[in-house]
Amino acid sequence: MHFSAPFIRRPVATFLMSIAVILAGAAAYVLLPVASLPQVEYPVISAYASLPGADPETMASAVTTPLERQFAKIAGINEMTSSSSTGTANITMQFDLNRDVNGAARDVQAAINAARSQLPANLPSNPGYYKINPADSPILILALTSDTMNVPQLYDACDSILAQKIAQVQGVGQVFCGGSAKPAVRIEANPVQLAHYGVGLEALRAAIGTVNVNQPKGYLQGDGKRWSISTTDQLFGAKEYAPLIIATDRGR
Repeated sequence: MHFSAPFIRRPVATFLMSIAVILAGAAAYVLLPVASLPQVEYPVISAYASLPGADPETMASAVTTPLERQFAKIAGINEMTSSSSTGTANITMQFDLNRDVNGAARDVQAAINAARSQLPANLPSNPGYYKINPADSPILILALTSDTMNVPQLYDACDSILAQKIAQVQGVGQVFCGGSAKPAVRIEANPVQLAHYGVGLEALRAAIGTVNVNQPKGYLQGDGKRWSISTTDQLFGAKEYAPLIIATDRGR
């Protein structure tokens, strides 16, 4: 008997079977997990370093280049890009699809430790990294309001409590608080007691400056030059001075 003989003798059943096969194929096509442009996410790690007051050329030669030399030794890097600006340096590394991002993060930390001896000694903190892609948009944005707390207190609660709790959630790569500034501490020196201990005002200022970083507050842009604006608050006895310091970035 020929294979097509039963279908020829029963045309109605053959027609109904064909309709069933077509409907099943249409339903299966919608549920196929294959797309013409699949969502592929490469493992990406962003490293950062800061040196307040340094111009972009200094950041590129003294901070970015030593880090790039060590990062280039990591296996599985497909692409590495860097950007150096005033006081900050950012390096983005893209790895192979088969690289585990946690294993790549351990290699990045080891490379940062190896490059620490080649970096400037006056870095306020060691370079760090985030397991995020800087080109991605924020996944969630939260707005905080309060009827009993002012803006600095609200920012302090967000930065010290809420952001740290959210950062502990599995899968969260970075949490950023914006909209205000960190609370500052005003120090009032007693010259009599400092003289009793043999400590001068300059020694006190140097000791405070080594553990506190004062970044530029803004910039003035001209046709051929760019100035960074910084403010300092110094207390000498009962008198307070707040001079405005304007420093020129060389070569700008």
